Amino acid sequence: MEVSVSRRVSRSRVPLALALGAALTVPLAFTAPASAAPSGRYTVTALKFTVQAGGHPCTVDADLYRPTGVDKAHPAPAVLATNGFGGSKSDGSTDAIGKAFAERGYVSLIYSGLGFGASGCLISLDDPGVDGRAASGLIDFLGGKRAADDGTKADFVTLDAAGDPRVGMVGGSYGGAIQLATAAVDHRVDALVPLITWNDLVYALDPNNASATVPGAYKWQWANGFYLIGESQPLTKPNLDPSRINSLTCLHFVAKACDTIHTLNSGSYRAAPTAALVSYARSVSPVSYLSRVKAPTLLIQGQADSLFNLNEATATYKTLRAQGTTARMIWQSWGHSGGVTDPASGELNLNQGNLESSYVGKRILSWFDRYLRGQRETDTGPAFAYYRDWIADPGRTYATAARLPALSRTFYLSGDGKLVDNRKKVARGSRTYANGLTPTSHSESSLSGLAGLPDPGPYDTAGTYLGWTSAPLTRTADVVGAPRATFRVASPTAARVQNSGNAADRLVLFAKLYDIAPDGTKTLVHRLIAPVRVPDVTKNVTVTLPGIVHRYEKGHRLRFVIAASDDAYFGNRGIKPVTVVSAPRDTGVLQLPVVGG
Repeated sequence: MEVSVSRRVSRSRVPLALALGAALTVPLAFTAPASAAPSGRYTVTALKFTVQAGGHPCTVDADLYRPTGVDKAHPAPAVLATNGFGGSKSDGSTDAIGKAFAERGYVSLIYSGLGFGASGCLISLDDPGVDGRAASGLIDFLGGKRAADDGTKADFVTLDAAGDPRVGMVGGSYGGAIQLATAAVDHRVDALVPLITWNDLVYALDPNNASATVPGAYKWQWANGFYLIGESQPLTKPNLDPSRINSLTCLHFVAKACDTIHTLNSGSYRAAPTAALVSYARSVSPVSYLSRVKAPTLLIQGQADSLFNLNEATATYKTLRAQGTTARMIWQSWGHSGGVTDPASGELNLNQGNLESSYVGKRILSWFDRYLRGQRETDTGPAFAYYRDWIADPGRTYATAARLPALSRTFYLSGDGKLVDNRKKVARGSRTYANGLTPTSHSESSLSGLAGLPDPGPYDTAGTYLGWTSAPLTRTADVVGAPRATFRVASPTAARVQNSGNAADRLVLFAKLYDIAPDGTKTLVHRLIAPVRVPDVTKNVTVTLPGIVHRYEKGHRLRFVIAASDDAYFGNRGIKPVTVVSAPRDTGVLQLPVVGG
């Protein structure tokens, strides 16, 4: 059978150096309304700042973009931005932010994040107490409270109060999380636009889609890609700032970050190291400090993203809204796994400058119009919007809603391998699979872009997975959000070792949802799967799959799969056969957030 990855959205994967470096600094550039068209006139001044971050001084390398005509008598709001992981202020994408905003009348301060470019200090993963404090020192400059190291001062930024500049932040991935970290420690930030970033690094790098308290399945390809990019910098950059070198065991990261990656790579989850891993990873994640974020936040997350999936932005969005922080959310097409350098037609493509003509671009413009330019009458758009790849007209690809879709359609896991729409149709029966000593399923090669290597289509090896397939759909079904499955597995081998004192002994499985076309072609939407380390094999397990936006066409079938392994993740220790039993009154359930009936 032919295997495809997704429909109508490019699956080309960017090279590793791009995906983990410059491309992760999403090439953001924004325009004002037509009445404030780009002038193209501005000056650029290279500046150095010595800031206090994490209790010690750090050098920050920055560029100040000042529009022509902006001065003390004619001040303008400011934009602060930094690079994605592995990048710097000089990346074409990062540099484009400064240029674009300056052309449109904003004072722009673009800087290399700590541990990158010509900035000093170690990489600390956007720690609020380190990276957030460093950014706060730059806000002091924009507010006129301090000068750059060469004495340059900024007395031309719009102020809300003495020392309080009107300032927004924007950026993607690593440059997205820094916004939330900064806003948590400095409430002078007036607006945020984080793109394709994380909520919880524990979930992002070691996801367990069934439990927040039990370790998950290590996402080793993505995690080690970032780790190597960071650790290689002292070896590839001459005359490196000594403050950026740690020790022989951890060259370029803070020690706790290295300890975290070393623990994950060990494959062990013993209590003390695991507790330290979780404590540190969560401390540098928005999940631990969102309660302190008050700035209006426009979250933009990519559907093609196996690194930081839609569930990350959803978790941040729900937390902000629940605590009363103004927040909106958009699910665009492109993310870390595809479309960054070649967005779909009509999508935000900053290299083409289609901001006014793209839905996401217009939403970003409105956000800054209202919260930086003070245009309170500006409509910032609906609470939620999402891209639909099945709509051909670029002007109609986005749908909007006042809230996230609810789980509205239910299927049942029948003992004969069918996915049925009525509990009465469930056949009594049981089926068994077992994992091998090596991975037997494939969803993606996260680093396949390195050297332009192709990525094989997703597959599962017979005997190492179970699948439940529906009848052909009698009408289209648009799934928008995170499907959820509840089921019980029986694994005597896993039950005997699950309380061994090492969580790595617990059963691991991988849940996923395919679209099967009438010709047998299988689509694993954006190659997204849900790794699970089962908390207790004697009880039901509920799995929240990654969010998707996908149309299941009339005549297509849904296939829900539980697989024993996946080669992009660490899996089971030892062979653990698994049996799933179904009966009409006791069977697994799959729920889908279907919109439009």
